[in-house]
Amino acid sequence: MSFDNLCKLLSEKYPERFASWVLGTQQTSVKVLKTELSIEPIRADYVTFLQLEGRILHLEFQTKLESTPPLPLRMLDYWVRLYRLYRLPITQVIVLLLPPAPETVIETAFRVESTVHEYRVICMWSENPEPFLNDPALLPLAPLTATAQPQALLQQVVTKVNQLEPRQRTEISAYTQILAGLKYNQDLIRQLFREDMMRESVIYQEILAEGEQRGEQRGEQRGRKAEGQLLILRQLTRRVGELPQEMLKRIETLSLEQLENLGEALLDFQAIADLQAWFNTLE
Repeated sequence: MSFDNLCKLLSEKYPERFASWVLGTQQTSVKVLKTELSIEPIRADYVTFLQLEGRILHLEFQTKLESTPPLPLRMLDYWVRLYRLYRLPITQVIVLLLPPAPETVIETAFRVESTVHEYRVICMWSENPEPFLNDPALLPLAPLTATAQPQALLQQVVTKVNQLEPRQRTEISAYTQILAGLKYNQDLIRQLFREDMMRESVIYQEILAEGEQRGEQRGEQRGRKAEGQLLILRQLTRRVGELPQEMLKRIETLSLEQLENLGEALLDFQAIADLQAWFNTLE
């Protein structure tokens, strides 16, 4: 499961909070739109489309600027398809999770001869951490925000996570640890997140069990698999409803590569039968 797709999951779970952050004004009526666009449908893996009052908000999450086709062309393509479908003004925003290489030019427009199409770019490493620290929906992104003292910021994040009510704390903790892994050493992440808070976390249990059996390196790989299982199950439940016990057990047997493939395929799922059909392709 990619970092970009986790951000998509968060923005669709908390659409009002993400829209309010990106637009800078309070949004109370937000609807998540489908991520398939005609004509010649394209599927937007790491993209969120939100319908506001009289406007569409298109959020694109990226860890890297490199893309095929290039990001500026993709933004123009999405704009044309969205406008053709909804006939509403469109605000497009790319959220860059990590800084590119030095001297890299971050483009904010598509330009070819007389055609100019502009969009916004939010650089997480330049964002003020305060709004993220004070909003549980945005808290998983807080470790990626601007700071001259990264470890102190991560400690603040841990403190905020600890203050959440237990059920929400377990979920937000898992998301936060995954995204913090983009910037921070895994040993530091484990050190700062209190063990008593993590004991109920699926990620913690998988790392601990595998670490005891096969050693630390194997435990880290197992932990990544547990992260994938956690996010896959959440997205599947959102798309097709509660899963039968036999399917839950089958997902637990999938390899890390198979989980990644399932994460891409589930964008097409509409019912449990779609999941069963996908399982059939493995046989």
